[in-house]
Amino acid sequence: MKFKAYILFFILLVTQLVTAQVEFTAKVSKQKLGINERLRVDFEMNSEGDNFTPPSFSGFTVVGGPSQAVSHSWVNGKRSFSKTYTYILSPTKRGKFTLKQAAIEIEGETYKTIPIKIEVTAAVDKPKNSNDPSYVASESIHLVAEVSNSSPYLNEAVSVKYKLYVSPQVNVSNFDFIDNPKYADFWSQNINTKQFKFESGTYQGKQYRYVVLRKAVLYPQKTGKLNIEPLTIDVVVDVPTNRRDFFGGRMYQSVRHKVAAGSRKLNVKPFPEAGKPTSFNGAVGEFDFDVTTTKSALKSGESLQAVVKVKGKGNLKLFELPKLVVPSSLEVYEPEHKENIKTNLSGMSGMISDVYTIVPQFKGNYPISKLEFSYFNPQTKTYHTLNSLEHLIEVLTGPTNSDAVANTVNSVVEKQNVVGKTNQFASFHTTTNFVPVKTGHFFKSNLFWCLLLLPLLVIPVVLLFVKKKALIANDVQGGKIRKADKLAKKYLSEAKKNLNDKELFYESLHKSLHNYLKAKLQVETSEFSKEKITAIFTENTIDAETTNQYINLIEACDLARFTPMSSDAMQHDYNNAVNVISAIDKIV
Repeated sequence: MKFKAYILFFILLVTQLVTAQVEFTAKVSKQKLGINERLRVDFEMNSEGDNFTPPSFSGFTVVGGPSQAVSHSWVNGKRSFSKTYTYILSPTKRGKFTLKQAAIEIEGETYKTIPIKIEVTAAVDKPKNSNDPSYVASESIHLVAEVSNSSPYLNEAVSVKYKLYVSPQVNVSNFDFIDNPKYADFWSQNINTKQFKFESGTYQGKQYRYVVLRKAVLYPQKTGKLNIEPLTIDVVVDVPTNRRDFFGGRMYQSVRHKVAAGSRKLNVKPFPEAGKPTSFNGAVGEFDFDVTTTKSALKSGESLQAVVKVKGKGNLKLFELPKLVVPSSLEVYEPEHKENIKTNLSGMSGMISDVYTIVPQFKGNYPISKLEFSYFNPQTKTYHTLNSLEHLIEVLTGPTNSDAVANTVNSVVEKQNVVGKTNQFASFHTTTNFVPVKTGHFFKSNLFWCLLLLPLLVIPVVLLFVKKKALIANDVQGGKIRKADKLAKKYLSEAKKNLNDKELFYESLHKSLHNYLKAKLQVETSEFSKEKITAIFTENTIDAETTNQYINLIEACDLARFTPMSSDAMQHDYNNAVNVISAIDKIV
């Protein structure tokens, strides 16, 4: 009998120890879902904790939460506690993902959840239900990519407009870009949209409102079939319900809906071979071409500038200008490239130029040969060739170069060996004003003795630092208080930064108030009740007005999870929190 009693006692003891263990787990609604479905994640704990830190949710967008649920129960005189943080997630792309660890502090210890594997597949079919707000949103919102030309030539401008069509039955209150196209096979430039303005239009023969969300200009960089990747956005849609408000008006329900523009195919045509000039280097559009010089007569050693310029409308940034051709007796420097280009939905327009600096060294007449520039016009589907005028440069003075036939010998601009004048570098400084540095011995200098005695001075400081650090490490209670005080300041600072986000603001404010109380008055989370706070404040001679303000702030943080709050109300609560903390600091 005694042996059975011992066994029974041992079983009860083990059961008590097991039930007393702290548990912190993560649960998901499903581990495999379509990209058009949503995932619910619950973080559950059986003991109250501090400073809950969720994972980053990589691959997902948080569309709901965090919401909190707390449960207290008493069974056979034993207290049972449960607290849950819930998030609703929407996947951003297909693939396999891992929900990483969440963390929380419970009774001074940090607990973490086990990572969970999630697989996101292609979109799955959902049953059609005209009363389902998500289904109504999917039928009322459409994102369309409008392409100006589906069969362009290589390097011909193509404009893309992304229009969001909205049915008159629903409203759009907000949207976010979640997947932007990369335009891998194109030279691209986005056109700034100054404001989003709804206009009337039709979609599939029905009346809709639409807004242009994004505009871009593309220049295809290779021929054949090219793919324009889709744009995907997350839209908050207000869907009408069958419920009515007090005044008889229809009530709306907000749902999040993910919509994509769909990929578009372009068939890019190569340039025709018939009639292609040898000087053609990929310029597409309609252009003017010219070569000018700043001087026609000058002295040896002076400089002039020759400008090779193309202006017009086309792919101005995607081709090179012809190289200037001059006699070898002229010294020519590398050109300075200049651009004055504007880009809109019709493409690039403006001017590009190469500015050459030329310095003649010898007397004589030097011709700058005419240049040839060719381009392809996609409107007429023909090539055009333009020629510049020939310029003659007359050098009035200077030595004569008998070895160069300046009037007849031309060469493409390259680095050349040119015999310069004796005063060519007269503008450069060729003398210095350096002074000798005073020399001396480092040994027995003041710096030597300072460096020698420095370790002896540092050792006592290091010993004091190590001793102080050991005292701090052994002070467990003091360490908890300092940590809580640091967290209180951190969360109060975060609350100020999140004044434009209600949920983050009140979550940070609640954590700040709790950690501050924990640091100053050693109040644990399990004692964080209105009655307990009032009693502790009374013991520490904190006046009733400050006590009521503190409790009102805690209640405001709890209430904010379920009711809307204005920015003025949030600013008011923040100011009250600062005043309350300051008031308690003066007393405690």
